[in-house]
Formats: sequence, C-alpha cells, structure tokens
Amino acid sequence: MRRRSVSVSLALAVGLSLNVIAGPPARADAAPVTRAPLPNFDPLRASDDPVELTNAPRALNVTYTYQGRVRTLREYLDRAAQGWVVLDDDRIVNEWYAPGYSADSLFQTWSIAKPFTAHAVGIAHTEGKIKSLDDTVGAYVPELAARPYGAVTIRNLLRMASGIRWNSDMDDYPLQVALSMGWTSTLQYAAGATAELPQGTKYSYNSLNSAVLALVLSRAVGQPYHRYIQEKIWGPAGMASDAYVGNDSHGNAMGYCCYYVRDRDLARYGLLMLKDGRANGRQVLPSSWLAFATAKNPVKPDQSVAAVLDGTEGFWNGGFGGQMVYVSPRHRVTIVKTTLYSVLDEAETLTVMRAVAAEVAATR
Repeated sequence: MRRRSVSVSLALAVGLSLNVIAGPPARADAAPVTRAPLPNFDPLRASDDPVELTNAPRALNVTYTYQGRVRTLREYLDRAAQGWVVLDDDRIVNEWYAPGYSADSLFQTWSIAKPFTAHAVGIAHTEGKIKSLDDTVGAYVPELAARPYGAVTIRNLLRMASGIRWNSDMDDYPLQVALSMGWTSTLQYAAGATAELPQGTKYSYNSLNSAVLALVLSRAVGQPYHRYIQEKIWGPAGMASDAYVGNDSHGNAMGYCCYYVRDRDLARYGLLMLKDGRANGRQVLPSSWLAFATAKNPVKPDQSVAAVLDGTEGFWNGGFGGQMVYVSPRHRVTIVKTTLYSVLDEAETLTVMRAVAAEVAATR
C-alpha cells in the first residue's frame, strides 16, 4: 500500500493495524519480542545464525537540493522518519531514531511485505512445489478456479498485470479494514473480484494480487505462509529479532502488507539483496529466481518483480506512508527509513537516499 493521501478509511486502517510498537531502550539487536501487536498476527522467530552488523558510526555530512531548496539530512529525518539505518556493506555507519523509538521498535512495513511474498513464491518454484510461473491460480486454489482470479497466472500476479479491476487509491483501504477486522477472508475477497482487462497487458498496482499470491504459496507448499517465510527466508537470511506477520483471522496471511519488524532486520533484507541473495555463506534466494525478480518488468520497465528500479544506481522497496528500503549496488550501501506517516514526496526521499549512498562511498 503506497499512498500519499489520507482518508477516513485510511485512518481506520492504520488505527486497526497499528503502525509501530515502541519498545524499551535498545539493549541487544537480537532481543526477542514477546507479544504480537494484535491477535491476528503470526510470529517469525529470530534466526539461530543471525547476520552480524558491526557498529562503525561515522559522521555523514549530507546536504541535498530538492525543488530549489538546500536541506540537510537531519532536517529530512526530523520531518520524515521515526527510524533510520544506513549500512556500508555490513557496517552500521548511521542510525537514528526519533524520541520514543529505538532499535527495539517494531515498525509496520506495509508494502515492503510484497517482495517477501514474491521471493517465497520464487523459492517454491525453484523447489518444484510451484511447477511453473505460468500455472494459474485455480490450479492451486480450486475455490477460485471458476472466478476471474482463477485464470490469472502466477507470472502475471508477480508482474502486477492480473487484469483484475482495482483502483489502489480507493480499493486498498476497504481491503485492509476488512481483513484486519476479520470481517471476510482473503479467499472470499478474491472470489468477489472482477476482471477489467486481459491479463498481462497492463500494469496495475493491486494489493489483492499479493494476497492471492500468499494463498497460492501456502497451498503449494502445504504449510502456512509465515512458517514457509520462517523456514526459507527469515531464518536463513539471518534476521536477528522476532517479528510478526499479519493475517486475516481466517488462517490466511495478507501477503501484501503488515510485517512488524525492527529496522536492522529490514537492513539485513537490503543486505541480502545487495549480496545477490546470500547471507552467512548461504544462497537464500536462488540465483535463477533473482535473475527474474530483478529484471525489468515488461509491463512497467521502471520496476521489477522484487523492486522499483532506480535509474541512477539501484533499486528500492517502498511502503505506505513513506517506508523504504533502498539498495545501491554501485556504492554497496543499504538504507532503511521507517515512519508512522510522511507526506513528503517519494522523489525527495529518493534524492536523499542517493545523496547518502554517495556520501558513504566517498567517506569509506
């Protein structure tokens, strides 16, 4: 859910799903979280072999120019963030939290959950549990076989080219409220969707596509979404802390949103992407999958399955309200920004990210 406007339904959705849990002052990066933010959340447990991030702070004297005005990094953080982490490879060179927040705070990822869902589907395909990306939804979720979603291929779900009628400015909010409240299930919501265009012909950002991908995944692998994420991504990728994944109270993960994670683990996700899917010597994300996941999307060339491509130097994953994980392979820098809600333009955030990545590389 990547939105910039506020509505009554949005406020309700945010209120129901929470947005952050501020823990006590930071103790250790691997300190576990002992409770879920709401009952309809499933746990992810810290890895037995966490990726170590070395504290190596240094001053970053970053200024940037946006819309004709010169600003500093600190001004940007005061206006736009509650959490912020910058990695120079695997070293934390800059970390900042607003008053009341810390390295122990759990932040809502919103749509940064979508690439986790996509990566899990890619792993299942590599393992042969999903036979082909051109299989239809109906092949795995027979309850949808006779509905419009039933004919959509997994490939077109990943590419956000399902052809299903959806206006994300309007339709994401009722979806979030209905699933957060448990008023309906992901399956029921998907069954009511209608087709608008032939699949594969047009990009249309649709959170329900990712929810349906999560359904397909759990059916294909024969276990709940969060357990597969734990087994194939969260644990092997060396995430150091517990986290939580939202579900619809009917046994289905949302898939499109609602991971509650610490910023440093979001940074570990960025580092995983920076290192071509490897963590602690393990190939967590298969190389063949990453080649597909990071290639240009035929229906929207400035994006891929796993990221939005930054034409200058890297790629990023964004979430509603201004969440962002930015990765610069050129500079070998990962940046995480989390926030309750920011009204700043995405373009300004990207301007800041590029300036920070360049400064980290220049001061290395």
